[in-house]
Amino acid sequence: MTEIDTPRLLLRQWQDSDYQPFARLNADVDVMAHFPTALDKDASNQMANKCRQLINDNGWGFWAVELKENRAFIGFVGLHRPTITLPFSPCVEVGWRLAKAYWGKGLATEAAREALAFGFMTLGLDEIVSFTATSNKQSEAVMKRLHMDYKGLFEHPSLAKDSPLLKHHLYGLTKAKWLSLK
Repeated sequence: MTEIDTPRLLLRQWQDSDYQPFARLNADVDVMAHFPTALDKDASNQMANKCRQLINDNGWGFWAVELKENRAFIGFVGLHRPTITLPFSPCVEVGWRLAKAYWGKGLATEAAREALAFGFMTLGLDEIVSFTATSNKQSEAVMKRLHMDYKGLFEHPSLAKDSPLLKHHLYGLTKAKWLSLK
C-alpha cells in the first residue's frame, strides 16, 4: 500500500479512528452542499470501508488525509476509477473532500498534486480527470490550480434530470502537460 507525504500532510490507509470524524464531515451540510445529500453514519462508514478496501486491493485510492502537525484526520484525497458509466469512461479521477475547518489553506491542492504525480509516474496514466457540480466553485478552483484543462459540461448519470446538481464541469490533465509543468 502506498502512502504519500507532502510538506503538511500524510495520505495513508484508513484507520478505525478516522470513521467518527469522517461521519461528522459527511453530515456537514456545507461540505455536502454539492452532493445529493449529506451522509448518515452508516452511509459514511460504508464509504470509508469501500475506500479502505480499494486501497487494500489496489495499493491506491481515496487516501485518508492526516495533518502532520497534530495527526488529525481531515478528509480524503486521491485517485479513483469510477464504477458508474460516465460520458468519458473509462477514466481515473482525482478527488477530494475535506472538513470545512481545513478549507482555504491549500491542503486539497497540495495533496491532489501528489496524487496526480502518483497517477502519472507510478500508475503510468496518460490522463486524469476531475469533475464537480457547476455550483462547486471551490473544487473547480482547485482543478484550475492543478492546471487541469476545462473539457466541458456533462450531465451526471446518477442524478435525476431535475436535480440542481445534474450539470457537472469536467476537467482533465494529461501526463504530457503535467510533465511540461515540472
